[in-house]
Amino acid sequence: MATLVCFHAHPDDEAIATGGVMAQAAAAGHRVVLVVATRGEEGEVAPGVLDDGESLADRRVAEVAAAAEILGVARYEFLGYRDSGMMGTPENDDPTSFWQADVDDAATKLAAILREERADALTIYDDWGGYGHPDHIQVHRVGGRAGELAATPRVYEATIDGDAVRDSLEEAVRNPPSPQMAQQAEQMLAEGGPHLGVPAERITTRVDVSAWIDQKRAALAAHSSQVPAESWWMSVPAEEFARMFGTEWFIHRGVPAGTVETDLGLG
Repeated sequence: MATLVCFHAHPDDEAIATGGVMAQAAAAGHRVVLVVATRGEEGEVAPGVLDDGESLADRRVAEVAAAAEILGVARYEFLGYRDSGMMGTPENDDPTSFWQADVDDAATKLAAILREERADALTIYDDWGGYGHPDHIQVHRVGGRAGELAATPRVYEATIDGDAVRDSLEEAVRNPPSPQMAQQAEQMLAEGGPHLGVPAERITTRVDVSAWIDQKRAALAAHSSQVPAESWWMSVPAEEFARMFGTEWFIHRGVPAGTVETDLGLG
């Protein structure tokens, strides 16, 4: 059996970007390892969500544990950096933030896990980090370097089919399942929905994870401090969620554009 290591920036990113391939790999008997760069200290949280004396970081670590169990993750680790916040915020300048981390130093930490696990495949993010978050961009840089240091055979950049997302949001505006869905889709478009991910032609690997969509959604729901029941993610009808998130997209490093793959090559 093979070993898949998925490297992510914050708790909940794993469920959104690679929850399907993680559950798929685990179901096939492969070893799945999750590495998270930060504990997501800068995430937004509604009043009353945290227990008395509980920090957001503590809550999000617990949420990772719950999501990992749902997805069949055999091991999860944190690299120990601080959440850098959104691009352009003061948190970017914190010397303990992931954004400020020396790429080689952070990559060496991740490479040690890759070597220990004898990873057959590693997932990171595309060079835009999906949507421009500094920690996501840093995952691209650090993850790519770690793959080189550990000589990991296959590195896949988790991404978003920007064309498909834009089409889905525009369809939700034209034919909304509910007024709330139309409003949320319009807001996402206004906030940069069309700028998510990469153009379709850059994508080499499209994995159908529809058979594991219930696990993916349950793992996302486990991150309730960030994805409450009333959020767009949880309020979208199940069939619409499956249509929008039943495929996970990747750019296989070193593979020519135009290549068409349907899995991560784990066997």
